[in-house]
Amino acid sequence: MPRQARLDAPGTLHHVIVRGLERGAIVRDDHDRGAFVSRLGDLEQATNTSVYAWALLPNHAHLLVRSGPAGLPRFMRRLLTGYAITYNLRHRLVGHLFQNRYKSIVCEEDSYFLELVRYIHLNPLRTQLVADLRGLSRYPCCGHATVLGHHPYP
Repeated sequence: MPRQARLDAPGTLHHVIVRGLERGAIVRDDHDRGAFVSRLGDLEQATNTSVYAWALLPNHAHLLVRSGPAGLPRFMRRLLTGYAITYNLRHRLVGHLFQNRYKSIVCEEDSYFLELVRYIHLNPLRTQLVADLRGLSRYPCCGHATVLGHHPYP
């Protein structure tokens, strides 16, 4: 059965979730984390896509993005394919890194926006990657620390 087309138009707000293949790791160390976050920031600027919230966890990632003129599929293809190639070369692997397609949920502007930012930024705390809000404010793989000015990413 063919896949259904994604709902997207420039300016659409999306909650995007991407998972590792068979719940496996998509980042192994700080170098991988830096590569993912750096690629995300570079593509945000290059494609005029707005990233409002993000959290990178060991086996999945959450993004809250407003698609740019080229649309969400092109942005995500460049992000995930480029990162997977870099990851596989660095770790001498072949094949898929991510499980299926990324999941994209179109969001209504006002009613859901703040709740999604909160949900995404609290993800490392919920999954116990950090112990408390102080740890979250210093966690480099989440937009919360960037918003607070502790990790200056573009």
